[in-house]
Amino acid sequence: MRKIIHVDMDAFYASVEQRDRPELRGRPVVVGGDPAGRGVVAAASYEARRFGIHSAMPAARAARACPDVVFLRPRFDVYRAISRQIHAVFRRYTDCIEPLSLDEAYLDVTDSPACRGSATLMAREIKAAIREETGLIASAGVSYNKFLAKLASDVDKPDGLYLIDPAAAPGFIESLPVGDFHGVGPATERRMKARGIHTGGDLRGHELHDLVEWFGKAGRYYHQIARGIDERPVRSRRERKSLGHETTYPNDLLERETVEAALAPLAERVARDLAARELAARTVTLKVKYADFTQITRRRTFTRSLWTADELLGALPGLLDDTEAGRRPIRLLGVTCSGLEPSRVVRAAELDLGWPSRC
Repeated sequence: MRKIIHVDMDAFYASVEQRDRPELRGRPVVVGGDPAGRGVVAAASYEARRFGIHSAMPAARAARACPDVVFLRPRFDVYRAISRQIHAVFRRYTDCIEPLSLDEAYLDVTDSPACRGSATLMAREIKAAIREETGLIASAGVSYNKFLAKLASDVDKPDGLYLIDPAAAPGFIESLPVGDFHGVGPATERRMKARGIHTGGDLRGHELHDLVEWFGKAGRYYHQIARGIDERPVRSRRERKSLGHETTYPNDLLERETVEAALAPLAERVARDLAARELAARTVTLKVKYADFTQITRRRTFTRSLWTADELLGALPGLLDDTEAGRRPIRLLGVTCSGLEPSRVVRAAELDLGWPSRC
C-alpha cells in the first residue's frame, strides 16, 4: 500500500502578495491581467473568492463582481523562489516528488522513515514547516494513491489536512459529485449528467464497456477512479510533453501581416525554452482565438525536428494559411511544440546524415 501526500498552497500568488504587503491582508486581492484590457485572473485571495472570483475569469468581470478588489501584476520570480523553499521542505521527507506547478506537488512517502512512517504526521509537519519558513499556508491530502490524495487536499481548504484511508475511500467516492472528480471537466460533467451520472456511486454503477463507448479511452480511467483505483506512480522527473506560449492582444489583429508579425515573439520565446531544456520538437501547433472567442488549432508534424526560432517561424505560415487570419479579427495567438526529444541527439544525427539545419 503506497502512502501519497498531495500538498497544495492556498491561494498561492495572492497569499504571497498579502504576506509581502500587510495592508492587503483581509482585503480581496487578484493577481493577473489588467482589468481595463483582456487580462485574466491568475489567482484570487479567499476574500475575493467570496464574490465568485476565480482563476481564468476575465479580469474585467472580476472587477465588476467586486469593485473594491485590488489587482496586482504577478511576480513570478518571487513565486519561483518561494516554490524552491517549499520543495526544500519536501525533500526532508522524500526525494520522490512530482511537481504539478509552483504551488502544488505529489510526494510518495511510502518508504520514508520520518514520523515513524506515518504519512499523516509527515503532512502535518510539512504544513507547519512551510508556514514557519515562508509565512504561507498549505493544505494537504493523504491517501494510498494520487487521485484520492488530490481530492483529500481540497476537503478542508484553506489550511486543511485530510486522510482518505482504504476503508473510507468507497463511501467518500460514492457521495462525491462527478464535477469534483479531477479529470472530469465541465463538458464531460454535462455528458455524464445527461446519462444520469451525478455522483461517484452512479459512475461506479456502469460497466467498463459502456464508459469506453460513451467517453472513449477516458472511460477506462473513469471506471477505475470510481472504484478508488489509480496506479499512476509519483514521477520525480516528469517527462515534458510540450512547450508553448500564447498572448491575448489588447486590440484585435486584423491584417494577415500583423498576425505574422505577432507570431515572431511567440516563436522566439518557445525557441528559448527549447534551448534552455536542450530539446527539439517534431510537431508545431498554432492556436488561434477569434474575436468572438471561437478557438481553433492547426498542427503539423515534421520528418525532422526543429529547435530554432527561424525554423519555428518557417513552419507557421503554412499553418496560418489554414485559418481565417486576415479575414476575421483575432484576439489570441499561441505557439506550442510537442513530440520533444533531446536536441543534442538530433544535432548529432543531422551532422552524421548531412541534413541541413533548417526545416
